[in-house]
Amino acid sequence: MFGMGLGEILIIIIIAVLFLGPDKLPTTMVEIAKFFRSVKGTVSSARATLEEEMKLSEIKEKALDYKKELTDASAELERLTNVTEIGSELTSVKNDLNLDTPKAAPAAPKEPEVITFAPKAKETKPAETKEENA
Repeated sequence: MFGMGLGEILIIIIIAVLFLGPDKLPTTMVEIAKFFRSVKGTVSSARATLEEEMKLSEIKEKALDYKKELTDASAELERLTNVTEIGSELTSVKNDLNLDTPKAAPAAPKEPEVITFAPKAKETKPAETKEENA
């Protein structure tokens, strides 16, 4: 205990008995035990608080890591869904495609052929005109 051997403890007990006397020794021993108990309680309380703080700091560190990941993911999502940026990208792609291919006049649409099934009209002789008769 406290790095003391048996001989050293015996010398301390003998000095305590001579100095305090046999009537005060038991109450002094009880008070010393209470003191060590309170010191032990304080140390264990401090240790528990320290461990709690360490766990709390670890939790805080993990929370900050998650927050950073979420912020990065949110920024990436915003970048991917930015409408103006997508529009400008589409415009640049369209311009690239228009520059690569020559512009050709669009072909006029072909009118569909109309097929009718009407009966033939009777052939009539042309009417003789007055000039031919004269």
